[in-house]
Amino acid sequence: MSEIEIRPFVASDIDDVFSVILPIQREEFGIAITADDQPDLAVISDFYQSGKGQFWVAVRDGQMVGTIGLKDIGNDQTALRKMFVAAEVRGREHGVAARLLPQLVAHAVDHGIKDIFLGTTDKFLAAHRFYEKNGFSEASKSELPRSFPLMAVDTKFYRRRITAA
Repeated sequence: MSEIEIRPFVASDIDDVFSVILPIQREEFGIAITADDQPDLAVISDFYQSGKGQFWVAVRDGQMVGTIGLKDIGNDQTALRKMFVAAEVRGREHGVAARLLPQLVAHAVDHGIKDIFLGTTDKFLAAHRFYEKNGFSEASKSELPRSFPLMAVDTKFYRRRITAA
């Protein structure tokens, strides 16, 4: 089994980020979305890697296989976005998601973040189970902070409160 490296995004990763995310959105889930529909991905360092935010990538054998972003939305609150894992490395045996999320949560604890919110579509059933197993609770749209970056495709929302270790 290959080792999975989780590390912060660097500018030279941009094409690989799109090569992980777009096929999952379009081919697996049939969401008609393009790179242009996701301007945050064109400016990851400005959008995610500012304030208390960050963006990580998972790499296996030199190939990017996963992404996860944490957007600082102010008031010690953040939005988890762009968590994607390539189909061939999903599941417990590979542990990509199980390595990406703890990296994000540890960052949140270290940076005094109080809440992580996320939005997802009702199609991502495995993702719902994963978030629920990892301390996220379903939240209503009305519970989201005004600064939460709503996506048109998001229909289900989660919140995880962070308590300092």
